[in-house]
Amino acid sequence: MSSSITQGRPERGPGAPGASSGVAKVPPARPRQPSLAQLRAFVAVAEHLHFRDAATAIGMSQPALSSAVSALEETLDIQLLERTTRKVLLSPAGERLAARARTVLDAVGSLMEEADAARAPFTGVLRLGVIPTVAPYLLPIVLRLVHDSYPDLDLQVHEEQTSSLLDGLTQGRLDLLLLAVPLGVAGVSEIPLFDEDFVLVTPCDHWLAGRHDIPREALRELDLLLLDEGHCLRDQALEVCHEAGRTEGAQATTSAAGLSTLVQLVGGGLGVTLLPRTALRVETGRSDRLATGYFAEPAPSRRVALAMRVGAARQGEFEAFAAALRTELAKLPVQVVEG
Repeated sequence: MSSSITQGRPERGPGAPGASSGVAKVPPARPRQPSLAQLRAFVAVAEHLHFRDAATAIGMSQPALSSAVSALEETLDIQLLERTTRKVLLSPAGERLAARARTVLDAVGSLMEEADAARAPFTGVLRLGVIPTVAPYLLPIVLRLVHDSYPDLDLQVHEEQTSSLLDGLTQGRLDLLLLAVPLGVAGVSEIPLFDEDFVLVTPCDHWLAGRHDIPREALRELDLLLLDEGHCLRDQALEVCHEAGRTEGAQATTSAAGLSTLVQLVGGGLGVTLLPRTALRVETGRSDRLATGYFAEPAPSRRVALAMRVGAARQGEFEAFAAALRTELAKLPVQVVEG
């Protein structure tokens, strides 16, 4: 007979304290959550303190209601009601939890109402971004359309330059833009509205004042006044001048922050400028020292459009809005572009 002694820590058998079975412990299952039907049944009983009346109030059979309340008690592991042969009373815990259950049901009701509103077109908030060379001339039409046709739409207008508007659109700060295109920005979709010609605004005694056949080449040597850097209309005017053969050395030396100031500079005899047709009546109507010249066909022009994120959840709504807006814009001196 032989025996051996093992040095070191003693071995532990499967039943010994601290022994590991080698099987990973399974975390306890999460407790079940109460259902809305259970909460609705309990709140009805708490309000009526009568099973039959509560069942009638929420359109449920009495056995189903009783079963739902019992299931809720089992789920919460607490007694909510004190039942006798004559009446039903709330337990102390039931008194406390009934108020919480009502809050939950009210919150769910608000959620469903908000979802209904979100599904309905032309409701809720619409954050519209507009460039400064469009806002003063088209916003009255946009606002009237929204007021008359979409009274439940909460329109919020933001006037900013193109680069800022595009940042706001792509980052989700804005929903829809009204601006000149093309943009050439990935992830942004354009809905065309109209094309409009540029006209030449001059002092009354200018040699091009009042003409209807101005060749583009006339832009090569004119003292042209432009908007400041950052305005898309400045870039468009420079592009028109470039196409007309204007050299880099003949670029404007005077600029302005807005079209109103630009037109005042023209009225003061500092030069001439290009205006989009939609701005003409507003900007030249305040002075009798201005004249308008029109280019020979095809006149230089710009396109104005709505812009949205590609795959926007409200794409159908925005396209319908564009269609309605085109109808209103047809009254202006523009060429409407069908989508």
